Amino acid sequence: MGLREVAIHAWGWLRYKPVYADDLGMPYRRAFPEAAAMWVPPEDQKRLAAYKVLAAYDNNQSAELAEITTPGAGDRREFGDPAVFVETTMAHVLGREQTITVPGAEHDGEEPTGEEEMAARVQELLRAWANDELFAMRMQQAERKAVLLGDGVYRLAWDPGRKRPTVRVHDPGLYFPVIGEDDDGGEFPTRVHFAWELPADPRRNLKTRIRRITYELDWIRPTTGSGVDDRGRAVRAPLPTSRPDPPDSQGAAEGEEVPPPLTTGDLYFPATGAIGRQYAWNEDLSYVTCYLTDATWLLEDITGPVDVDALPLSKATFATRGDGEVLDHLDLLIDFVPVVHLPNTVPPAEEHWGQSSLAKVLQVFDELACTDTDSSKASATTGSPILGIAGKAISDRSRYEVAPGTVFTLGEGGSLTTVDTSNNLAELRNHGHDLQDRASNNARLPAVAMGTMDPSKVPSGYALQISLGPLDALVSSMRLARDHKYALLLKMVQRLYLAGQHPDWAGVQPLPAELTFGPYTPTDKAAVLEQVTTGYAGGNGVLSLETGMRMLMDAGFPIDDAAEEIERIQSRAFEAARNLADALGNVDEVADYLGRKPPAEPDPPAVQLSDDGNPAGPPDPPGADDDGTLKDDDQEGAQGSGGNRA
Repeated sequence: MGLREVAIHAWGWLRYKPVYADDLGMPYRRAFPEAAAMWVPPEDQKRLAAYKVLAAYDNNQSAELAEITTPGAGDRREFGDPAVFVETTMAHVLGREQTITVPGAEHDGEEPTGEEEMAARVQELLRAWANDELFAMRMQQAERKAVLLGDGVYRLAWDPGRKRPTVRVHDPGLYFPVIGEDDDGGEFPTRVHFAWELPADPRRNLKTRIRRITYELDWIRPTTGSGVDDRGRAVRAPLPTSRPDPPDSQGAAEGEEVPPPLTTGDLYFPATGAIGRQYAWNEDLSYVTCYLTDATWLLEDITGPVDVDALPLSKATFATRGDGEVLDHLDLLIDFVPVVHLPNTVPPAEEHWGQSSLAKVLQVFDELACTDTDSSKASATTGSPILGIAGKAISDRSRYEVAPGTVFTLGEGGSLTTVDTSNNLAELRNHGHDLQDRASNNARLPAVAMGTMDPSKVPSGYALQISLGPLDALVSSMRLARDHKYALLLKMVQRLYLAGQHPDWAGVQPLPAELTFGPYTPTDKAAVLEQVTTGYAGGNGVLSLETGMRMLMDAGFPIDDAAEEIERIQSRAFEAARNLADALGNVDEVADYLGRKPPAEPDPPAVQLSDDGNPAGPPDPPGADDDGTLKDDDQEGAQGSGGNRA
């Protein structure tokens, strides 16, 4: 009956744009030639086209992209509103600061246990790694792509030269996970590709090529070495198996199966042919490892119906690492894929991809661009008014210029009429403000979060807190999508350190680590300080010092370490120490509270025995007789002076 088929998918919110999809719902080849490449899977073409549309909005080039299918659309004015929304959303999600924390690393000042010492050590090492690797900058790169495009990608690798794991951010348009029909998209894929086209370079005599980097989890195989095949390509091949020793030697007996060449530490099980490996972070034996392949193909060599996952390795050229290892199924000696996919939102059930923060408000930005274009045209007629002249003397000039000081000589009964378009301009500007408010409401970014609200118009702090309700829900949902991903990334960093056998990590046990995002809403620091002071009240209130310190850190006070700050406070709390001494009567505990050493007690005097063997009494006062009584003249003097010498 000619009914139109409606396809609802993760990028269906772009179907309204003529440049995005044709009648069959596929991206236009003229607008998105890279998405329509022969090696790109059909299910990824819509995703790559959506990334390009979103990037065009971010760079004020959406009108230029729309011009391909809609002539005249390139005249629209774009003033950067989508980029402001992206930057604002990213800033609120990340908060003022980001801190790596390990549960148990902060203790209450008592002697730490072994677990607490290990947690503190892991936390210190991870923070040192983040500082060396500029992780805060990498996080900004990945988060901006996630907020704008809906997805971000981290790739980790052990760098032998730097002696630490490196982290790199990749454009999600280069990321092609292999998700089977029966796989759950929300789980971690066991095979991941990074692929892109390299353009031709006639000056270097290079043709168009395809480069693909692949990580794959697979069974542990016999060890391989770098070599060259019969065509001169650098490849990896199994090492030759050594022959069994003669029967009369200490080696293998005649007819006994010779094990394949193994990596140091691997175990071979002849009954099943399996190879096991004990990783430093696992208690049980593992039988899988991650293989890395870095290959390049000439585009002209790719024929037939192949995609990024089925490129023929027989026509590939493999890269060689700096240490001479050929990257052709190179065993990385880890049992995980060192790739972290960062979705912007919590993906739907059994889905893999996130959604851009601009997805639901993109049409509003189109309307806003059209309104801005109309406002620009209206302002031109307002600044240079349209004149109607009646009764003007006949002149050869067919056009009259209006400038300051211009004088028109009109004939008898002449008149001068102007067309006022300022009202139209005001209405267009009001419409633009309405569209901005609509975009803010739908994106859950209130005016106070965008920085467009006048602070003097806020009636109270409570009203401000209520207005931030939609933003709180938005940030909570987006941080929920990120919490597990960053915990996974920090787990991979610890395992790569152990796999690289870094000396600082010797004896370290990997522990769960978290990335804590700082506050994002305006905070009244004076009010928080008053609450903490009143609640703590020298230790007699309803708040502990640890809880109060955490409140001050969340409010943005410059406190780096809560435990160290508590120790500094207690070292000067002499009144509290006096109360502690009165309550316990123990000098050692008071000194420990102040973080000082207890005073040294003087040695008691030795007991002296008299001639009869009894302890000697105190020394006689001056002027005393042998029996210890005062002499008569001394008694009289004491009585005469009224003193009490007893």
